[in-house]
Amino acid sequence: MRKHLFVAALAAAFATLAGASLAQPFQMPPDSERCPSKWGAGDERGSANWVKPETILRATKLIKTGELFEIGDVLSGDPRQTFINEGRQYNLYTKPALAKPNTRTENEEIVTTELGQIGTQVDAFSHQMWNDGFYNCFKQADIATRTGFKKLGVENFGTLMSRGVLIDVAGLKGVDILEPGYVITPEDLQQALAKQNLKLQPGDVVLINTGFGKLLGKDNVKYGKDSPGIGLAAGRWLAAQDPMLIGADNCCVEARPSEPGMSLPIHSLMLIQLGVILLENLKLDKLAAAGAYETAFIMQPLKLRGGTGSNVAPVAIR
Repeated sequence: MRKHLFVAALAAAFATLAGASLAQPFQMPPDSERCPSKWGAGDERGSANWVKPETILRATKLIKTGELFEIGDVLSGDPRQTFINEGRQYNLYTKPALAKPNTRTENEEIVTTELGQIGTQVDAFSHQMWNDGFYNCFKQADIATRTGFKKLGVENFGTLMSRGVLIDVAGLKGVDILEPGYVITPEDLQQALAKQNLKLQPGDVVLINTGFGKLLGKDNVKYGKDSPGIGLAAGRWLAAQDPMLIGADNCCVEARPSEPGMSLPIHSLMLIQLGVILLENLKLDKLAAAGAYETAFIMQPLKLRGGTGSNVAPVAIR
């Protein structure tokens, strides 16, 4: 009898937990609650507004040794070298010159690509919309054209520089790579920060190491499937810390597959509701191995007017 009661109680507990998870999927607040954004009506920069002289000066004070970490992936048309999301394109064709005696010649290339959304990429706020609305309640009918978005293009971000904080969740768990699909919790982030003896500050660039970036160029098939990343609760906790940017060594920053009843809720929360910049497909393994948890982070997206994002080559310096 006791065994049956225990099984019944356990089943009820799991049902309650499952119900709680499904009962609170991400829902976009109505326009009247989310707009104007904290940065003001008509703002297009979102968390890029954290780029201020004092933010930059704070970052420069973290440079002690001059050690530089390049944390972006190399672009290549070879799928064994660079991960490019299925359906997106990157092709480079050289235009070699014919060698001539005692004559200067030059070589060039033609690149056909979805440059905003490949490789190590930063997402602009025009990348995601809810129904017909974007960040700060811009509407698709008003800003979308075939030659770029009239508002919320990636050119609005400008150079991003701030204190970079690496949160090494893989290191916290004592593994090289978190399991595919692992949902990082607020507690994971808090415990990793405590282990590193760091606290987040408003305007920080938050970089989350899952270890998954080690697969880039080595096992792109596995990298492109289910991946560890932050869940909605962790995303909400991070948003409350008021970051300039959240990046990770996976394709989406958030966990894949998404939690039950949701579809990329971190993208919806950050890019549409709150205007927080996301940075994907980072190479953070060397940063983590060196214990470079606090650095000066510098990144400049390409000036793609009206672009939904930009391939980038960010650096962290300590």
